[in-house]
Amino acid sequence: MTLDVSVIATSSLGDRSYLASDGRVAIVVDPQRDIDRVLYLAGAKGVRITHVVETHIHNDYVSGGLELARITGAQYLVAAADTVEFDRTPAADGDTVPVSDTMRLRVIGTPGHTFHHLSYALDEATDGGWTAAGVFTGGSLLFGTTGRTDLLGQQYAHELAHHQYASARKLADLLPDGAQVWPTHGFGSFCSASQADAPESTIGREKEANPVLRLAADRFVTETLAGLDAYPAYYAHMGVANAAGPAPVDLTPVARADADELRRRIAAGEWVVDLRHRKAYAASHLAGTVSLGLDGPMSTWLGWLIDWGVPITFLAQTPEQVADAQRELVRIGIDRPAAQATGEPEQWTGDPSQLRELAVADFGALAAAQAGKTPAGLPEPQVVLDVRMTNEWKAGHVDGAVHVPLPDVPKRLADIPAGTVWVHCGSGYRATAAASLLANAGRDVVLIDDSYGRAEEAGVRMAPTA
Repeated sequence: MTLDVSVIATSSLGDRSYLASDGRVAIVVDPQRDIDRVLYLAGAKGVRITHVVETHIHNDYVSGGLELARITGAQYLVAAADTVEFDRTPAADGDTVPVSDTMRLRVIGTPGHTFHHLSYALDEATDGGWTAAGVFTGGSLLFGTTGRTDLLGQQYAHELAHHQYASARKLADLLPDGAQVWPTHGFGSFCSASQADAPESTIGREKEANPVLRLAADRFVTETLAGLDAYPAYYAHMGVANAAGPAPVDLTPVARADADELRRRIAAGEWVVDLRHRKAYAASHLAGTVSLGLDGPMSTWLGWLIDWGVPITFLAQTPEQVADAQRELVRIGIDRPAAQATGEPEQWTGDPSQLRELAVADFGALAAAQAGKTPAGLPEPQVVLDVRMTNEWKAGHVDGAVHVPLPDVPKRLADIPAGTVWVHCGSGYRATAAASLLANAGRDVVLIDDSYGRAEEAGVRMAPTA
């Protein structure tokens, strides 16, 4: 293939955008809102962006397509059937879009993830005419799975699952086995019905590995719907923003907050988020803050946990970390943090009594506690709290544990039984966020900072499996 297709990954949201070029002009597919990354890549390759295309009105992020098209003068292709509040080039199944003498797009209607979802086959000119190099599949055919079908409401999930099945098979029939598959979702995104099973793929590989191309329709629909778990609450705002036409982003530095302002914001019940690694947070943090480290999917969990519109203040070690967090938030439509402070916890308060620690344990310590031998220095666990998602819990859990998925913790604090809480998740990231929320509510809490995969081998008593 002489065409060049570059991946622009947004790992924090589990999505990919693409820049495809012939060395002179380029197509951009499903760009995230921080389009400076795309413009930099196009400049580095010395190509001019002539077309920006959307596979669908996205549910998990705010698109940068409209602004990218405005800045570059590119045609902006959006499904003709979608109702939007801006000018676009309407695209529909069967359309052919000439890009250059060596590159074109073919529009393929692939409903399922949404009703008007489109895929785009990328064709390359050859001596014998045109050859399909690959297909941009958005939330349709993913690596080893498909996009979920319930984001427009449970009432449509079954119908869309049948559409998803037909669309995946349509792609498999239309395209050669060697054609590359370039999905937008599936790399940790909650838009995926399950997670990607490979770093890259082809139509031929998907025919061998993807359930949608191996199962009968009814079984695929049943299994897909049964496997769907909750998705982030902020998704409700993404489609609305994308249909309206997102505004340009403002990534200029955020105003600095001193100790007095931080204290006022915490007292007012605002979200003051500590972006440091959870180990640093456990060692010392400002009372009333929430731990969501930049080393994990901070924006996904923050956007899910907060009441939409509440002011957010960031605490970090460096200004660069604040800038990274700010960039992550604009992708989900949170445009300006209220304030920020950098450095170490001692610099964020003039009162050392406002600094806290989190007690930390591992699954070995929990096993010992279950056996009546709680390690010295740790309070006995009266409640074991599992904050993983429902599908994770169903696959296996600690005997006697209480289950409250992390997104539900703020509103279900009263449901967590009294006593010292030992909290865990799959790795420690979500458990630290939950532990901070519990501590802020006055609970005695121990963070189990450990991999759940180690629990059974560490001797933790597990609940019987069905």
